[in-house]
Amino acid sequence: MRTIHRDIVGAFIFSADGKLLLGQNRSGGVYRGRMVPPGGGVEEGETLEQALIREVREETAIGIDDASVERLHPDLTGQSPKVLRETGEEVIVDMTFHDFKIVLPLNASDVQFSDDDDFTAMQWLAPDEIDRYDYSPATTERLKDIGLL
Repeated sequence: MRTIHRDIVGAFIFSADGKLLLGQNRSGGVYRGRMVPPGGGVEEGETLEQALIREVREETAIGIDDASVERLHPDLTGQSPKVLRETGEEVIVDMTFHDFKIVLPLNASDVQFSDDDDFTAMQWLAPDEIDRYDYSPATTERLKDIGLL
């Protein structure tokens, strides 16, 4: 099986009342069935910040112009199989995750979002609900880094 490398921006989106938006990737996507933050691949010529704004809009329909945005360190890595939409080919994706913490100025109940692109079961999770779900390895590591697991 062929391996491809992708730089990925991850958006750990928090509401003003401290809830975190996470979801499960579509069938055929990386880390199938596990909870992950919205995000996706950095396109050629994009900065990480440009990719973040685009991916959050595509994945959630949320604009982050009025949000607090902070880059999280260190970058994390991971691998997962994926089926390429364009060709149907199954590949191994070797990923470098460039994660960001985004704090919206609205409470979760006031944020309109859509999970029509790559996600299923996207939902706001309160801090005391975080440990109830199965996450990708990099998401688990990042949630530990920011003190939620």
